Amino acid sequence: MANIQYVTKEGLDKLRAELKHLESVERQRITEQIADARDKGDLSENAEYDAAKEAQGLLESRISKLQDQVANARIIDKSQLDSTKVSILSTVKIKNLANNQELTYQLVPETEADLKNNKIAVSTPISKGLLGKKVGDKAEIKLPNGNILNFEILDLKLEE
Repeated sequence: MANIQYVTKEGLDKLRAELKHLESVERQRITEQIADARDKGDLSENAEYDAAKEAQGLLESRISKLQDQVANARIIDKSQLDSTKVSILSTVKIKNLANNQELTYQLVPETEADLKNNKIAVSTPISKGLLGKKVGDKAEIKLPNGNILNFEILDLKLEE
């Protein structure tokens, strides 16, 4: 059963680039490591060979996962999103009502989450609590640890 995954065009391009690099560069590098280790003699006691074979297995697993992600990726049509409500690809400025701290996040697909750049996955509790809200709305968000956070939506824009 296909596991459809919604991504941005940029996110899909990044997945494809990583897949191409793994298939063309890393696969060749590991093949060479295995050949070098094999040339060193008895394979039953060859740690280099075992390590290279293990690395090959991990690489092939990653390649397979990326191939599946690329095959099942669907690009999000930004023109179909409502820019007046928080949705995937929205950049939302929120205020924590407990401490008046203001935060800005962009809600993105799982594969594109990057907290350092304030991009949070749409599946996180905070994102789920904000989805569908408008500027001025308040959101009560229950975290996995049981704590409840209250936010107010200050600003909202849909990235072009």
